[in-house]
Amino acid sequence: MRKLLLIVLLVVTSLAWGQPDAPGRWSRSKANSWYRHQPWLFGPNYVPANAINQLEMFQPETFDPATIDKELGWAEAMGINTLRVFLHDLLWERDETAFKRNLDTFLAICDKHHIRPMLVLFDSCWDPFPKMGRQPDPKLGVHNSGWLQSPGAHALADEGEYRRLEAYVRGIVRAFRKDKRVLAWDIWNEPDNPNTGSYGRREAADKAERVARLLPQVFQWARSVKPIQPLTSGVWLAWESRDWVNPAAWKPIEKIQLENSDFISFHHYADVNAFEKMATSLQKLGRPVVCTEFLARSVNSRFQSHLPVAKKLNVGMMNWGFVAGKTQTFLPWDSWETPYTGGRNPSVWHHEILTPDGKPYLAEEVETIRRTTGKR
Repeated sequence: MRKLLLIVLLVVTSLAWGQPDAPGRWSRSKANSWYRHQPWLFGPNYVPANAINQLEMFQPETFDPATIDKELGWAEAMGINTLRVFLHDLLWERDETAFKRNLDTFLAICDKHHIRPMLVLFDSCWDPFPKMGRQPDPKLGVHNSGWLQSPGAHALADEGEYRRLEAYVRGIVRAFRKDKRVLAWDIWNEPDNPNTGSYGRREAADKAERVARLLPQVFQWARSVKPIQPLTSGVWLAWESRDWVNPAAWKPIEKIQLENSDFISFHHYADVNAFEKMATSLQKLGRPVVCTEFLARSVNSRFQSHLPVAKKLNVGMMNWGFVAGKTQTFLPWDSWETPYTGGRNPSVWHHEILTPDGKPYLAEEVETIRRTTGKR
């Protein structure tokens, strides 16, 4: 009888919290204990101003520690304590030793400035055909014109490539699995993003289905080497008003993300009321919540409105972009349809905090950041 009551209690508890945990997932108590030991997390999605994408940031020919050190000095001065940084499987395939060495150097620079980054393993956004070597120059007037998917379309379509992808995930996580300079691992950025406004016509028709089959495997590959850091993958359809605590509302890839993530992460490019509604809904899942992308000034996603609410809720915040540079993400998304050329300029910057010389785009934003992070 007692055994039956225990089973019923476990089932009821599982239903109350959504879905049962995936194998190896941190318990809620472990995840919340980890989060209680963190400062209030704030920082940008970071790539140095002189890199157009993940490859240019880390490949030996263009890795630039001096620029990174300069820019992270600016970050430290305004209270930034974390970054979200994208890696790439091709860096591992080409030269895993050089990649680990450059990533270790990057982490040393972060540590010098009291910053602990979240490292992103895969990404479904932008160009589906990555290539090593010299990266393209920015397209005039176009937002994020050189950013790369990982894995690329060819690797995603060829299951014979999955052993290589597995070696990359296990290898890079194993190399830094006990490194306290690493905050967390973001398994896959926007895995079900169809890139409608950019490369949509060049995407495989079955991309989402392939990602849905691969994503849980990637979580398990990362978990298999027993990292001390937590894992996550962020839901991103923030403009859809949904009850996120209800598993029936989850789309297939969101279900994988929310059942496998040790802490919950999400993206939000909308006004503060919608942000607060989504954040508080996700908090009902009983795990720490971190917004790993926000800041789109033209749609009222701003520091002044969002940071005070996020800190009140104890939701960590990561905006897109830091120093305006080769990614050109200060330009809006619509620049893919109508590039900002011929003297045409956006009414406000879309992303980014600083101009190339380190000055604030808007001084009041940096004041808000410094005040919220306690750096005043």
